[in-house]
Amino acid sequence: MSDTQKAPRATANRSTTPGSDRFKDYISGQWADHELPTPAPREQAAHAAARRERLSALHPGVTIVIPAGERKQRSNDTDYPFRAHTSFAYLTGWGADAEPGAALVLEPTREGHTATLFFREPAGRDTDEFYANSDIGEFWVGARPSLGHVAADLGLATRSLLELPELLDELGAGAIVLREADPAITARVDAARGDDAAVEADATLARELSELRLVKDAYEIAELRAAVDATQRGFEDVIRDLPEIVAHRRGERLVEGTFDRRARGEGNTVGYDTIAASGPHACILHWTRNDGPVLPGDLILLDAGVERESYYTADITRTLPVDGVYSPAQRKVYEAVREAADAAFAIVRPGIRFREIHAAAMEVIARRTAEWGLLPVSAEESLEPDAGYHRRYMVHGTSHHLGLDVHDCAQARREMYLDGVLEPGMVFTIEPGLYFQPGDLTVPEELRGIGARIEDDVVVTADGYENLSAGIPRSADEVEAWMRQLRA
Repeated sequence: MSDTQKAPRATANRSTTPGSDRFKDYISGQWADHELPTPAPREQAAHAAARRERLSALHPGVTIVIPAGERKQRSNDTDYPFRAHTSFAYLTGWGADAEPGAALVLEPTREGHTATLFFREPAGRDTDEFYANSDIGEFWVGARPSLGHVAADLGLATRSLLELPELLDELGAGAIVLREADPAITARVDAARGDDAAVEADATLARELSELRLVKDAYEIAELRAAVDATQRGFEDVIRDLPEIVAHRRGERLVEGTFDRRARGEGNTVGYDTIAASGPHACILHWTRNDGPVLPGDLILLDAGVERESYYTADITRTLPVDGVYSPAQRKVYEAVREAADAAFAIVRPGIRFREIHAAAMEVIARRTAEWGLLPVSAEESLEPDAGYHRRYMVHGTSHHLGLDVHDCAQARREMYLDGVLEPGMVFTIEPGLYFQPGDLTVPEELRGIGARIEDDVVVTADGYENLSAGIPRSADEVEAWMRQLRA
């Protein structure tokens, strides 16, 4: 895509790629046909088309540009694994197999919009790209799909990425772009529009794309269900591996590795950095360093999720006794957390406000911490808006939306998210916790260093909810029986 492409890699000082004319002539011939067979449209193609129609209806007469984004540099000439922008995946159905640098363009028509997917198709073997280009060459990254293959696969018109600059340069002032996805494409759109006010319209587009994802379709819920099922198997792998994990000086790393194997085997990868927090590390909410031991007698808080090839991810937490049995103090804390989660579950139904879920869990957290003598006031006083003493032991929220992103729909308006009304098809977590820091002098010594969280993934139904992760044991008794069975 000429000047919207990444700069060449700085590898010339160590390159030994053959470059003689005789070599080029030799390598360009005597290759078997390798065209991929034309596929039937993938399952999500029809759902993605319906999503594009909803977006189209919001912007009649406006050209909409949704880039996939480019690879992101990890160091020097190595990149992080490519992940297409969430909104691009949502509108195209192209997930883990998406091409870097691609862009979806919706051009207005009298009836709505036509959708075209631009990406860089493979060059012929009469060029040096397929053996000399480490970014996209077949020798380096494997076979890449043709325009026709992707058109059939996604049910979308496709064009060469080399044609995109001309289209972008001709955009009028009313065009909008998903700004954050690809800075080079955004800069080109800005130059073509010549209108600073368009930036506000771009922000509206990003917000709308978050809000469109608040209610999941049947395909999305099925993918989330499959992600949860794979995640359960990953948790079971960890339980089976506990003897080896406990024996290693960095047992948390082995927990992470065991779960990652399942995620890579059954999905694309993990949906977020795994939290494998043993002992007092469980009191650190986003402990992802995972470099500590897993010791007998401790709890290990495992917060992990398998991401599907479609990018839909689970987000599950269980707090497991390393020995397979909770101590009295551990059980007391864990069961209080479960009680808070159950209180939140009990109110989930269409028509309530999202924020009520958190409030229900907090009533239990306040009541239990007050009963244990941890608060300087009563539970009722602590629940007053200007108090919140119980929040010392749980500073995070109880729920967040879940989908293509682990914290999905993050750019939705407050009145649509936190203050939003639940509808069938919404998917979110319920994840209360209690965290008693090792140095917290407001709690008795036997509780210090205990952290516990229980997190489940929930879909709202017509008359209530379904706990997608109900198959993963939750109560202390169930967890102990589960661990005994898996380690028998």
